[in-house]
Amino acid sequence: MPEHTEIQYKELRRNRRAKIAKPLRVRPSEPRDEHFEDLPISVNASKEGIYFHTRRSTYYKGMRVFVTFPFTSAHDPMNCEYVAEVVRVETLANGRFGVALHLKMTMNYSAGAPPGFISRA
Repeated sequence: MPEHTEIQYKELRRNRRAKIAKPLRVRPSEPRDEHFEDLPISVNASKEGIYFHTRRSTYYKGMRVFVTFPFTSAHDPMNCEYVAEVVRVETLANGRFGVALHLKMTMNYSAGAPPGFISRA
């Protein structure tokens, strides 16, 4: 009998994740959620998802959020904002939480796109 039992999870990712530490801005997109602006640093990211650590306990599975990634400032014309869904919230040590987001669509305000242009991620 093995001394260490490892829990196996079904792999749902379609794209590989890259360890990348970049700032992001997260805001709730639903009016029913209390407004906040979280400015964490990503732990890893892929074409369709971002994982980060935060002290904010208000995230929940299924929550819809606006995500700007990478985020430099609110007035940077190169910002790319996404609509995303929280797919996992993990309780970590020291009152922190790990949050996994699935990027649903991007809303391009720059790069020559017309105002309000929306494309699927």
